[in-house]
Amino acid sequence: MIRLARVGARKQPYYRIVVIEKDRARNGRSIEVVGTYNPRTDPASVELKHERIAYWRGVGAQFSPRVEKLVEKHPVTAPVAS
Repeated sequence: MIRLARVGARKQPYYRIVVIEKDRARNGRSIEVVGTYNPRTDPASVELKHERIAYWRGVGAQFSPRVEKLVEKHPVTAPVAS
């Protein structure tokens, strides 16, 4: 499953987007970190490793509802050819 794992201090949330087994604890040992999400910036900053997310989706990983929304809002941007 691809979901959020909370890190950061109290009242200062910062999230890692991780690939983790579905039955593990929220902040348990993850398989791979595939991005970050910081809701405290304006606008919220999201960094994603789209190629790794595509790989894990191809192997059968499912998104949590929140991560699915984040990935939809931040699609892969193609490099601009000059």
